Amino acid sequence: MEDGVCIGDGSIIGAGAVIGKGAVIGRHVIIEEKTVVCDGVTIMDQAVIGKQPFRAKRSVLQDRGSQDPCIIEEGCTIGTASIVYAGAVLEQDVFVADLATVRERVRVGAGTIIGRGASVENDCTVGARCKLETNCYITAYSTIGDDVFVAPGVITSNDNFIGRTKERFKWMKGITVKKGGRLGAGVVTLPGVVIEEEAVVAAGSVVTKDVEGQQLVMGIPARVLRQVAEGQLLQHQ
Repeated sequence: MEDGVCIGDGSIIGAGAVIGKGAVIGRHVIIEEKTVVCDGVTIMDQAVIGKQPFRAKRSVLQDRGSQDPCIIEEGCTIGTASIVYAGAVLEQDVFVADLATVRERVRVGAGTIIGRGASVENDCTVGARCKLETNCYITAYSTIGDDVFVAPGVITSNDNFIGRTKERFKWMKGITVKKGGRLGAGVVTLPGVVIEEEAVVAAGSVVTKDVEGQQLVMGIPARVLRQVAEGQLLQHQ
């Protein structure tokens, strides 16, 4: 353990865990064995870092065994009662708000914000400088590019068969949102859709097919309304 570390009452640090300089660990935090917490990280009360995944008895997902250690890079903040699983990597200055969950084998790019109660499921990649807002759900096997905005209450999905037939495993696929894509409040996306660079999906829309770059889509199902305004593109921000 490095110099200047502050650990609150009732916290548990597992064997082989590394805690960097100036880290602040709140009360009743659990940091599992071999987890790496780098310099200047803040972990608030009752968070769990490096949790190993487990399966329900009836789960159809394969048990992939013990995961690699969780890595929390410099300057990250983890909110109260949040859980970051083993195998996850949070790059520099990621902010995870209260009650959020980041599952195993997820990588989150530098400077990204994961909002209160948001869930990022297993085997996802989230780019840098993204904002995943309150209570959004990023389904497993999804790819989120840099500078993506996901508004509150967005729901993504990866199973067109809705839990039936063995064939579904062959087709299970999350969504892809490319650089600068934006999803409005309450958007629902069906499995496998690709939202191209700087496309915008209006609030409450249901995305059933790919969305072309710099297009604004709206409705159920989502259809092209117009091109995204020039002044809203990343190059002008």
